[in-house]
Amino acid sequence: MNAKYKYKTLFTTLFKWIFWGGVVGVVIGTTTALLLTTNEFLGNTRKDNAWLIYFLPIGGLVIGYMYMHFGKESGNDAAKGNNLVIEGVHGIARVLRRMGPIVYLGTFITVIFGGSTGREGAAIQMGGSVAEAVNQFFKVNLLDTKIILMSGISAGFGAAFGTPITGAVFGMEMVALGKMKYEAFVPCLTASFVGHYITEFAWDVKHELFVVQNIPELSLMTFGKVIFLAVLFSLLSVLYCQLRHGLQRISENFFNKNHMKRAFVGGIIIVILTLILGTQEYNGRSLDMLEQSFTEEVPPYAFIAKLVFTAVTMGMGFVGGEAIPLFFMGATLGNALYPFMDLPLSFLAALGMISTFCAGANVPIAAFLLSLEMFGDKGVEYFFVACLTSYIVSGHHGLWPSQSIHEPKSRLFTIPDGETIESVEKRGKGSS
Repeated sequence: MNAKYKYKTLFTTLFKWIFWGGVVGVVIGTTTALLLTTNEFLGNTRKDNAWLIYFLPIGGLVIGYMYMHFGKESGNDAAKGNNLVIEGVHGIARVLRRMGPIVYLGTFITVIFGGSTGREGAAIQMGGSVAEAVNQFFKVNLLDTKIILMSGISAGFGAAFGTPITGAVFGMEMVALGKMKYEAFVPCLTASFVGHYITEFAWDVKHELFVVQNIPELSLMTFGKVIFLAVLFSLLSVLYCQLRHGLQRISENFFNKNHMKRAFVGGIIIVILTLILGTQEYNGRSLDMLEQSFTEEVPPYAFIAKLVFTAVTMGMGFVGGEAIPLFFMGATLGNALYPFMDLPLSFLAALGMISTFCAGANVPIAAFLLSLEMFGDKGVEYFFVACLTSYIVSGHHGLWPSQSIHEPKSRLFTIPDGETIESVEKRGKGSS
């Protein structure tokens, strides 16, 4: 009788999580399809109308106004973006249902006027927003609330990049270093796959393709080069994170946390930088040059230009995502190193793309799975080593300061369980 009750409870729980994961996946898949389609249209519109860049400061004012007047409730601030979603999973904050619509509008404004941004941030925050709406409507308990939020993250990432396996793990791995909540696996997997198939097949939204044409033969020499390159890519990610968060802290203090003033000045800086370079290649998503970096040489300074443009955009109050900019930085740095490394160009670009993202997001397992879903199963040994290396070398830094640390990356430091990246950085223990 006891065993029968246990099996009944198991199947009931399994059905519950598949159901909730499916609900979240359907909604997030649909909203992500809207995000991707609209971003594509707005990005093309900006490229055809270069004068739109001059309205970026005005767009910053609008974004700042939205967050200052509609993005705050009961001490929770939607301007925290992905950090608020992470804090929601940890149970120390509440994700706002209105955060999804606000970040979507903010992302559209950022893209059409030429801010340097991506898309996964908007998809993840919409995922958190939808998950929170489900939580509140059905009044689920605290533990279930956390798991549904994680499934929202998975659905958003899987649908945004067309990588459902990666999305499933990303939702569990993103919130903390050194710990994954495997109880969330079924709803995260369900939400990610449903979100992906709804986006790609129900709404016929296609994702970018990156082809690695040549993979070097396995050898100790090549492994040595891969490890060396992974160190460089991880340091690039740390440089971006430090500059981006540094600009945010400085601008918040200087403008007394006035989001409108911060974003307005940030827009002016982006316009000036664009005029100095004489090109808009580094505005918006920069997908054309990202794809080009896999097939032909691009300007050797492209990675640092994108780093500065994105750090200013995101650090000064615009919104969107940072995965695609990190993809760009890593791929173009790999491209710039092509004359010196005696490795295939597309392989270098792919290695940089995955390693830089891994170091910034602190998700080695998800990053490795991302390489499999994007590039196939060739060279998996190299990508696996690169992900582990970049994760460790990046230390306790990252895109999202709210990530908690359950296991430090190095035994050189003693870090209390559950401490965040932000608190560790403030004590000067970020580097391992």
